[in-house]
Amino acid sequence: MHISLSIMRPNPGNESHTIDSMHRFGQAAKTQPGLTLCTTMRDQETGELVGLAVWESEEAAKAAGPALMAAVENDDLDAWVAEMRNLRLEEV
Repeated sequence: MHISLSIMRPNPGNESHTIDSMHRFGQAAKTQPGLTLCTTMRDQETGELVGLAVWESEEAAKAAGPALMAAVENDDLDAWVAEMRNLRLEEV
């Protein structure tokens, strides 16, 4: 199992743009082999947005990369997001 976890803090006024981008990314992920789960969530306390994708393997996640990036290639995340952390998690 391989998990991709993104934590984003949108700039003021850009939450809807960021969520739309995350949804486009997720829709692209759902067309890729090896995806088990993909969802976008908001932390109730901080307002941070969390993107979670669970893959059968790291290889499946890597193979999906070009399609996922193409889905958001025109998005201005530098303007929309104040802070972003991307984690690649593996089961231990």
